Amino acid sequence: MNRRRKKGRDIQGVLLLDKPIGMGSNEVLQVVKRLYYAQKAGHTGSLDQLASGLLPICMGEATKLSGFLLSADKHYQAVIRLGEKTSTGDAEGEVLVRRPIGHITRVQVERLLTGFQGEIQQIPPMHSAIKHKGQRLYRLAQQGVVVDRKPRTITIYALQLLAFEQGLVKLDVRCSKGTYIRTLAEDFGEMLGCGGHVQALRRIGSGPFDETGMVTLERLHELAGEDLSALDALLLPTDAVLSDRPRVDLSEDVAYYLTKGQPVLVPHAPTRGQVRLYNAQQRFLGVGEILDDGRVAPKRLFK
Repeated sequence: MNRRRKKGRDIQGVLLLDKPIGMGSNEVLQVVKRLYYAQKAGHTGSLDQLASGLLPICMGEATKLSGFLLSADKHYQAVIRLGEKTSTGDAEGEVLVRRPIGHITRVQVERLLTGFQGEIQQIPPMHSAIKHKGQRLYRLAQQGVVVDRKPRTITIYALQLLAFEQGLVKLDVRCSKGTYIRTLAEDFGEMLGCGGHVQALRRIGSGPFDETGMVTLERLHELAGEDLSALDALLLPTDAVLSDRPRVDLSEDVAYYLTKGQPVLVPHAPTRGQVRLYNAQQRFLGVGEILDDGRVAPKRLFK
């Protein structure tokens, strides 16, 4: 039986894309995959069309690590417009309610922000990619259907007021996975008694990555007209996804047993959590998990 040949190049690595406003995450992913002529590529956490900023794209074997970025902490800068509640919680929706905001002061805003920090409960918005009985919530919302959503526990690690003027609140938000900034905007507006929605949103951090080294779609198009090697030079190594985790180097014998699926004892290894694993030749092997007895067990290995 003949196997279908995979189209494209077998390239490995991570691209830190600066997603433009007005394009969906899957849409830009397909553009990047085509420009790189890559066999396999995937993004690591959707950004709405309204949002811009950091969208790490994994290629080749790096796609096996996408889940680590999906579950990673995020860093955003957001602009909330007070006084307007919209159907979607952002500027793309229809304005449902307008309320006066002239009485709201910066002191009120700063005082209220403190109550949103730490572990809080959020009800996911209808305009989200969460599934309900096999259907995305945003698909149901487009049909005018509203379903009950259970509150979720999320963590706001830091919430800093960058500016407040003319009814616009600019925030710097560091948060856990699963945090919806549009829900934060709506809840914040309701607490002020005037309503609110996200007017602008930009992601500037995801896991170990920040906006340093991001590349625009326009720049990729420019380089694609020159040489594929120029595009390849923008890729970070696969293990960059785990650069915020401790590194553990294994001897040749220990690496052999670990790659066979056996937990191994490594002197001076961390006592808990996940680690990056390397063999004696400095080759990245994958991800390990520290067991209760101190041994390192393979969690996600690479060829």
